[in-house]
Amino acid sequence: MRILIVDDDPLQRDLLGGYLQKQGFVVVEAAGGEEALDCFLRQPIDLVLLDQRMPDLQGDEVLERIKAINPLARVIMITAFGEVDTAVRVMRLGADDFLEKPIDLESLLSKIRTLEEQLHVHEDVVRVEEAIDVAALPVRMIAASPAMQQVLSLALRAAPSPWTVLIVGETGTGKELVARLIHLLSPRQDRPFIPLNCAAVPEGLFESELFGHEKGAFTGAASRRRGVFEQANQGTLFLDEIGELPPPVQAKLLRALQEKTVTRVGGEQQLPVDVRIVAATNRDLKQMVADGGFREDLYFRLNVITIDIPPLRQRKEDIPALIDFLLAKYQSEARFDDQALQQLTKYHYPGNIRELEHILQRTVTLARSSRIGLRDLPMEIRDYRGPAAENGDLNQRLSELERQLLIDALERHNWVQTKAAAALGISERVLRYKMERLGITKK
Repeated sequence: MRILIVDDDPLQRDLLGGYLQKQGFVVVEAAGGEEALDCFLRQPIDLVLLDQRMPDLQGDEVLERIKAINPLARVIMITAFGEVDTAVRVMRLGADDFLEKPIDLESLLSKIRTLEEQLHVHEDVVRVEEAIDVAALPVRMIAASPAMQQVLSLALRAAPSPWTVLIVGETGTGKELVARLIHLLSPRQDRPFIPLNCAAVPEGLFESELFGHEKGAFTGAASRRRGVFEQANQGTLFLDEIGELPPPVQAKLLRALQEKTVTRVGGEQQLPVDVRIVAATNRDLKQMVADGGFREDLYFRLNVITIDIPPLRQRKEDIPALIDFLLAKYQSEARFDDQALQQLTKYHYPGNIRELEHILQRTVTLARSSRIGLRDLPMEIRDYRGPAAENGDLNQRLSELERQLLIDALERHNWVQTKAAAALGISERVLRYKMERLGITKK
């Protein structure tokens, strides 16, 4: 990571530069705003540490010009102690974070590591978008939110490996879509992708679905049939709702994974299979293991790489883009006004993306014009006021409303407290106090 340190104080530059070089970063220094802009134009810079008070140009002016050159540039502003108004202003101009003098080097390193990880995730998302032809996916991957960008980054890194992937998430979050993405990013992309919904298979037919059967193996078996393991040979087998597998079938699935062979029902020959397994569930498999409902050895076999897909209520930045995509998918000319869009974004979506899609289908179909307002939304959306309005007396409701506002701000800003505090118009110290009082912690 290449870091540009901008400060008119040579002692400060030496202190920060020496410390960061020892941490393995490449450091470039500038003694003022004009020199910083020249360095930024001449060489690739990943992060700028920018002092606010300098003799030629003030830091906020340099920040504005850096963002004009490259809106994706990462900048941490360095301000004098107590300059809250300045800190809020630079955050609104696009600074990623700010620090007060004297600088706590450990705090600085922590912020840099966070930004470094965000840069890696962004690069992974760009690679995913470049590598995948969108037409090959059932729906487009919407990843405006940091949470979904992290999912794409994990999928990209997991795809080339042969290891089993366990995708965890609520119903309707898009687990099969992520499974298909992993397949399309993998070396097996030209081989079959075979999905099996374990929740839809009658208990007595599980073995036949998984491993196939020979002619006459049971009543109704009029001919030989290949199971999903054989169908997915050299490709990817997606086992959706894996938590619904009956215990006897779990043991046989474990054996097939360990031996890499299957035997058809009613047959004797062991058939070698080369299959990459991607499983998904909306249940807590770890708790099922503790309760005796799921085999521990199978759980460990499946849980090599875990991808946790957040529910839609935790990635509301994606909602406007999802709405645009779904309207385009229906070839609809309908457009939502600001009030309707705000209310759609506020709603908590227990059914996740699937529920959003059904809401849009209903609304667009019944609306009397292509301009959709608040009154055109279904009643449960139009009247939704958030969790604070559902229960409790006035103090409880106000407390819950405050809690929800803080959580929403923190999630929007990837739990960076300085950014969330700036968005809420309060100091970081006040935000930390409120978080402690309301019991808010990052999950």
